Amino acid sequence: MASRTAETGWPQKKVAEAMGVTEGAVSQWMKRARDGGVEALRHHAPPGGDSKLRAEQWAQLPAILARGAEAYGFAGAVWTRGRVRQVIQDVLGVSYQVARMSYVLNKIGWSRQKPIRRAAQRDEAKIEAWKENWPQVEKKPPSKDTPYSGTRMHRAIS
Repeated sequence: MASRTAETGWPQKKVAEAMGVTEGAVSQWMKRARDGGVEALRHHAPPGGDSKLRAEQWAQLPAILARGAEAYGFAGAVWTRGRVRQVIQDVLGVSYQVARMSYVLNKIGWSRQKPIRRAAQRDEAKIEAWKENWPQVEKKPPSKDTPYSGTRMHRAIS
């Protein structure tokens, strides 16, 4: 007969059926609980690999990027994942894939932003002045009851 769980007295087979798992999974859980207690049954995220950047390099990275993309020979001040990757490789000597740059940027507190596309000739003062005059420009059409002043009315010829 299948071994009984210490806590419930249920056979492992019944526990597996009730939870929709295999008997082997229940057996592993029971062993973990015996060896490490209830804490051993809690979910622990896998530790992952070691960081390629050392702690002091992580600390330097915000200051390196704060200099701006143009300081590293790029045209325009916009940082892209590819540019960040290249600067990390050139300055810190660590190579990452472009796909990992989102993780790197998030870790130093930077977020992905979409550049605002505006004309170089844009004049904010003129735009604001135009917005102030908009209510006069956006006149409502006269209602049926409003007399037509200053317009010619032609009488229909019958």
